[in-house]
Amino acid sequence: MSDKHFHKEFTEDSFWDKSKNVAKVAGKVVLEPALKLYYSAKDPDTPMWAKTTVYGALGYFISPIDALPDFTPILGYTDDLGVLIAAAVAVATYIKKEHREKAKETLKQWFG
Repeated sequence: MSDKHFHKEFTEDSFWDKSKNVAKVAGKVVLEPALKLYYSAKDPDTPMWAKTTVYGALGYFISPIDALPDFTPILGYTDDLGVLIAAAVAVATYIKKEHREKAKETLKQWFG
């Protein structure tokens, strides 16, 4: 599937549903980059090309169609993490301190 397909998979509701539902299984390691990307994409200062990259990665994260199914023990989220990290590297300039802090706040609420 192309990036455009995954970009179309992204919705606010599906992102939050997936994130909350898999929080304990996927853990902070997967959710932290997802949240950083999400908050950077919501920033009006982030250019459209970067938002498209982010929404493509987040669409892959929430999509039930994966290279490695999420229910696969141990490895289930490694492909998601790889896609999220690749997107974070591509748009790193636009992930601001405030996005990182908001991601950490959200994780603290979920994990304590």
